[in-house]
Parts: sequence; C-alpha cells; structure tokens
Amino acid sequence: MHENDILNGLALTPPDELPIGAHWDELILLLREHQVIIVAGETGCGKTTQLPKICLAAGRGSRGMIGCTQPRRIAALSVADRVASELGRPELVGSKIRFHDRTGRDTRIKFMTDGVLLAEMQRDRRLAAYDTLIVDEAHERSLNIDFLLGSLHQLLPRRPGLKLIVSSATMDTVRFADYFGRAPVVTVEDRGYPVTIRHLPAETSATEEEADHLELTVRETVALAEGKESGDILVFLPTERDIREVQGSLEGSLSRCLVLPLFGRLATADQRRIFAPSGRRKIVLATNVAETSITVPGIRFVVDSGLARLSRYSPRTRSASLRVERISRASCDQRAGRCGRTGPGLCIRLYGEDDYHNRDPFTPPEIQRANLAEVILRMASL
Repeated sequence: MHENDILNGLALTPPDELPIGAHWDELILLLREHQVIIVAGETGCGKTTQLPKICLAAGRGSRGMIGCTQPRRIAALSVADRVASELGRPELVGSKIRFHDRTGRDTRIKFMTDGVLLAEMQRDRRLAAYDTLIVDEAHERSLNIDFLLGSLHQLLPRRPGLKLIVSSATMDTVRFADYFGRAPVVTVEDRGYPVTIRHLPAETSATEEEADHLELTVRETVALAEGKESGDILVFLPTERDIREVQGSLEGSLSRCLVLPLFGRLATADQRRIFAPSGRRKIVLATNVAETSITVPGIRFVVDSGLARLSRYSPRTRSASLRVERISRASCDQRAGRCGRTGPGLCIRLYGEDDYHNRDPFTPPEIQRANLAEVILRMASL
C-alpha cells in the first residue's frame, strides 16, 4: 500500500482541552519552514501526545517514520498506547524498548527510549528510517539525551530533509535554540488549575534520614486520605525500598484505598495499573519517574519528600554511587504541577520554604556527574 494511502482518513484536529491545541497551526507552519524547532511547556500541556499528530498533519511520516524518544520505558509504552487510541489506527503507532519491539510495516509513529535510538544510530548513522524525530524531556539532560542531541546536530546538515523537534518541560530554551542555529521556540502556556503549596515548618521537615522522611510521608498521606476532599494522591519518594516500606504502612491503615507503587524497574503490567480506572481512591507511590515522563490521571494531591536518588561519580574513590539528595527547585515545581491537571490541587512539601529557596535551580546534567572515562568511551563509539 502507498504511504499516503496508509495515512488517509486520519482525524487530525487540535484538542481544545489541551494548551498545545492553541499552537497547532503555528507548529505545523514552523515545521514546514524550519528543520529544527524547540517546544517548551509544562508537563500535562499535551506536547508528548500531540506533537507526533502535529507532524502527521504537517505531512511528515510519509517518507519515513516519526520517531519519538522518551527517557523511560514506561513513558514510551504508555504514550504509544494513548496516541494509538486517539488516532483510532493502532497499526500506525509502535513502540520499542529493550527486549520489546512492537513495530510493524505500517508503523508511522514510533515511540522508544533514547537509548534505543542511539543504538540504531550506531548501525545506521543517517537514521534513514525516519523523516522526523522528536526528542522529549530534553531538560533531563541524561547522558543519552546529550549524546543524542550532539549526534543529531552533526547529522542534520547531511540530511536536510530530516526534521527535529526538541521538547521539554523546563529548560534553557535560548541555549538550545542557539545550539541548533537559532531555531524557533514555541512556549506552550500552562492552563492548569491553581495549586496550593504547603510547606512544613522547618523543625518538622524531612531530611535525608530514612526513618525521618518515611514517618512524615506516612503521616501526611494518611491525613489526606482520611480528609473530606476527594481525589487521588501522588507521593514522591527517593527509592524503591522507601516505596515498599510506605506501601506496607499505608495498606495496613488505609484499607479503603488502592496503594500502587511506580518506579523504573517495576514490571510493565504493574506500571500500567496506575492508568486503569478504579472505584477506590488511588495512592500512587512514585520515584521521580512520575515527575515529568508521565501524567498520572486524577491526581489532586501531591506529597513531596523533596528527595531523589542521583548517580554521582567520585574521583577520590573512582566509583559511582546512587545517593539520596535534595532535588532542585525545578524538580520541586514539576512535582507540584502534577496535581493541578483536573482541578485545584494541593502540594504538601515535607520541607520548609527557606529550604526550597536554598536549593539548586536545576539538576546538574548527568555528564557533569559521570565518570569521564565512560563519557569519552561512549563518545568514541558514536
């Protein structure tokens, strides 16, 4: 079947309920006139699900696939399912992560982890299978994302027909635009509901001490669950072990609620449970995987420990370690924004307001925290 025949009959219209819908025509025009565009918008504005459809509306996907990268496999799989459902043509949307390839001959939109695209680039330097690429969550600045953007920067002059969209929740748009030859920037305004922020007094704030922040987390979550206001609760914790411990405590005291864990190593079937409707109030216990990569539906409350596990290389010991650290202000803001999507939200921060203002503005890029020997070897292999 001819490529254009495959794409015939698709309903590609701007979604009124999502902020990105107001930029639909503008993005189509920019995509036709420029090789690279930068899209910045808060998580939940619709950029992850709608940008591939905007590419189709602009005539992309006819001479190659539209490749969409995500930093985490749960996002790649869940967004692929969502876009396939919205298009009503599941055969056009595929996904690929490690040990999982759900693509076919008719696949026009392919969701994958950034590591998968890097591996494909080692086999095909020109990425001939694609006519458009979308690098999502660029603000995370992982090694894979930085290597991918650097490699694409070199590839674009050799493939003038290849289009690139760099998409992010929070990032230095001017720096990215300058890197790609002063690419145009589209900022999608947030139309979310107001979110009330409540900081704990300094004397009762959580610290990196495990028992301290776990006890506070359980106490505040139970108080929310037993309150009069309805709505699901999203709790941010630094480690899988913390999640399991808090899950045990909450299931013992809140039998009427459905307590669900969410972390990167969780089986795909278990991860998808958070999206399934339930007649019970949901309490989702998550690592920073829920910060930007995915939007958990129905969240009205957020409990933020203010902590996350970050990898850092120590030149003194010549080893890398995963340490629980305070997150940046940008990450704090991202977590708070998780609860203002379906109605007015409340974010309880288990740390004081002064603590928030004294944090780093952004998380340092992984390349600044990694073993340089590994970085050099990775660069040499690309």
